[in-house]
Amino acid sequence: MTTEYKIAIAGASSLLAKELKECLTESPLAAASFVLLDEQDAQGQLDQVGDEVTVVQPLSETAFEGADFTFFAGSEEITRKFWRNAVAAGSTVLDLSGALDDEPGVLVRAPWLGDAVRLPDLLTKAVVPANAAAVALALITSRLNEIAEIRFAAATVLQPASEYGKDGLDELHQQTVSLLSFQNMPRAIFDTQVAYNSLASFGESAVANLAKSEARIRRHYTTLAVDRLPELRLQVIYAPVFHGNTFSICIELERPMPLAVIEDALGGEHLDLVLEETDSPSNLAAAGQNDVLVWLKPEPPVERLIGETSRFWVWAASDNLRLAAQNAVECALDMRRLRPQGKVQ
Repeated sequence: MTTEYKIAIAGASSLLAKELKECLTESPLAAASFVLLDEQDAQGQLDQVGDEVTVVQPLSETAFEGADFTFFAGSEEITRKFWRNAVAAGSTVLDLSGALDDEPGVLVRAPWLGDAVRLPDLLTKAVVPANAAAVALALITSRLNEIAEIRFAAATVLQPASEYGKDGLDELHQQTVSLLSFQNMPRAIFDTQVAYNSLASFGESAVANLAKSEARIRRHYTTLAVDRLPELRLQVIYAPVFHGNTFSICIELERPMPLAVIEDALGGEHLDLVLEETDSPSNLAAAGQNDVLVWLKPEPPVERLIGETSRFWVWAASDNLRLAAQNAVECALDMRRLRPQGKVQ
């Protein structure tokens, strides 16, 4: 008896799928066989997972036969059209597209945060790996809540163009070039100027939807909190950068705590505490990093001289695509217990 998995990736040409393939090859699932699936414009292209070169195959109702895990990493439309076919084929479905949040029998998961969320079972239709920004926020608040109850928490998430896929990245790039050469800007995705411009909303005809992104982060954080984490006041702002979430988080604890204790809490697993102001977390510093970079700033600054505080700011940064892909792989590893333990050779 040996355990050998077959993994299908639907939407294999997306930015998120590219990161997912890298994370899978660095995980215990690296020995699996991979099937890459996508829409017509990507079919027939050569792609690579680890050392394995493969051809992108067409999406169809029968494309998921024999797949133990299917990651939907493309558009919401692809997921809605084919996820039930993957379930019917006996595959464990993991949805990174955001299409299945409201489907009954689907769980939002982030294994790094423990088992407070209901564990998947044989009746679970699919798993939604929690949004990367929600995971980062839940990691930070959960670690702080362990040392003292949080009285108040508010966060501003600065979101990059890559949250809206290749089309979002391309439009930001083209707008930047057009502005520098005094040409008209493309607006198909954002319906407004996003180059050199921070925004709380996009144009009326935009394909991208900042309010929808904010609602998803809020919903996933609430699911992960499960009454053990504080309510989080949240706003999402678009930042004119290509990759990386950054976070400005205001925290007030029920009682003052030594700064050293707070710093220790923020330096735990999956969190990388930055101690020098000159090395402040940024979207560039977080690129390719597995951990969330965090920096503690007491409020007011004089409290650093006192040595303890109950109010402070956390400035944080994470690679949005990397963290999303890592969480998806962790969800798949968590679901292995529901798969057959081996295949007879």
